[in-house]
Amino acid sequence: MTEGFGETVLRLADITVRFGPVTANEGVSLELRRGEVVALLGENGAGKTTLMNVLFGLYAADEGSVELFGQSLPPGNPRAALEAGVGMVHQHFTLAENLTVLDNIALGTRSLWSPVSGTRALRARVRALAEEYGLRVDPDATVANLTVGQRQRVEILKALVRDARILILDEPTAVLTPQESLDLFATLRRAVANGLSILFISHKLHEVEAVSDRVVVLRHGRVVAEAATAQTSRAEMARLMVGADIAAPAPRPARPGPVRVALRDVTTPARGTATGLRGVSMELRAGQVTGLVGVSGNGQTALAGLIAGLERPERGTLEIDGKTPAVWTPRTAVRAGIGRIPEDRHGEGTVGDFDLTENAMMELYSRWPFSRAGWIDRTSARAWAQKIIKRYDVRCPGPEAPIRLLSGGNMQKLILGRVMETAPDVILANQPVRGLDIGALTYVHEQLLAARDRGAAILLISEDLDEVIALSDVIHVLSEGRLSPGFERGTMTPTELGAWMTGAGFEDAA
Repeated sequence: MTEGFGETVLRLADITVRFGPVTANEGVSLELRRGEVVALLGENGAGKTTLMNVLFGLYAADEGSVELFGQSLPPGNPRAALEAGVGMVHQHFTLAENLTVLDNIALGTRSLWSPVSGTRALRARVRALAEEYGLRVDPDATVANLTVGQRQRVEILKALVRDARILILDEPTAVLTPQESLDLFATLRRAVANGLSILFISHKLHEVEAVSDRVVVLRHGRVVAEAATAQTSRAEMARLMVGADIAAPAPRPARPGPVRVALRDVTTPARGTATGLRGVSMELRAGQVTGLVGVSGNGQTALAGLIAGLERPERGTLEIDGKTPAVWTPRTAVRAGIGRIPEDRHGEGTVGDFDLTENAMMELYSRWPFSRAGWIDRTSARAWAQKIIKRYDVRCPGPEAPIRLLSGGNMQKLILGRVMETAPDVILANQPVRGLDIGALTYVHEQLLAARDRGAAILLISEDLDEVIALSDVIHVLSEGRLSPGFERGTMTPTELGAWMTGAGFEDAA
């Protein structure tokens, strides 16, 4: 028995999962002990989420067995997993958008027609947990009106409210700020001290280093390494994940060119609980990466929507290459040379039941050679998709496969390729590396810097301060719809940017 931990609470033995010709997991064995945090690492498509879905009962393994607390777990039975004490925070949202936060948390645990007293008790418990974990969200808000960051908080609360003895966290901090992540980890550590066991999936190696006791590395569906976290390093973890050493790209000095996009005192309306812009003025210049940071829900969605043609100014003006467009829609934005990597790859970036070819040409279908006399040329479209798949290492069954079968990271790589291969004048990169492994993340950063060097204007929106500081030539902060001045590369520390994110910087500057 591993020193410092209790009895074994979970055994996965020789798990193999196949999807047609694709083997997602092959002979995977893993153990978890009471009070232990095990980090599961691997590239996008390595089989991590598939393995966790087997444990949670969403998938039935083709071979192998799952044992919880000494008892065999029936395959393909989520209720059995829940009743055995397994909770899961999914990488992608599993929320009913037409229901409230409270109703979503109640689903599967109690009737929506329960007495008012039961609803009050649940609301009080949700509020208490939200306060304790720093996951503030209104229990009575409709999920459809929540930002992406707020929806992720609801997913975490859904698992915490069930008092799980084993908690699966699949990229739980993807949309949390660094401070929110630290607060969550501190609380999880307290829970672990009381006997909670955690399986933790993250591509953020500093998080793995901070929170886990042991790491298990998957590559191409197989376990290739296992080690105590204290006895390894971030560099070694990254090498084990991809099978080679990885070096972060070193940005060259920028050579800013003309202004491609300008906002002049722009105000936009709030949408539900999402903050609009309040008198924002900024410029996106050719050959420059403009970074934008802020706590989720502080106006990033409004700004991204404005650049993409999904939003229009209520007051102020938007200029493209010095001119105010008479009509501003997603179609005119694409025609103006704006390429978009959206924040929500499922809701906005792809159509799940379309195949990879259809998704790859989604914004190009009216152009030659994809369109000929009003008809789609499938041969040209397929060749385009295959080019992106090969160049951007999109791991998939083929260009005719529905994109919903891909891992989130491989979806993101297809979207990236779709944008980059058209060489747009302006790139709206909204959370471009969310859910990507270290190898794919490094590749995306290299592509963004290469696009900058060829003259593209890039708006990088991210909640990862390290990413923004590393890549941006100029950094702005959004807080409650207000935009900070532009800070030149190297002039601001994460702590100073954090003060602006909380609004303190705006007060000090007033």
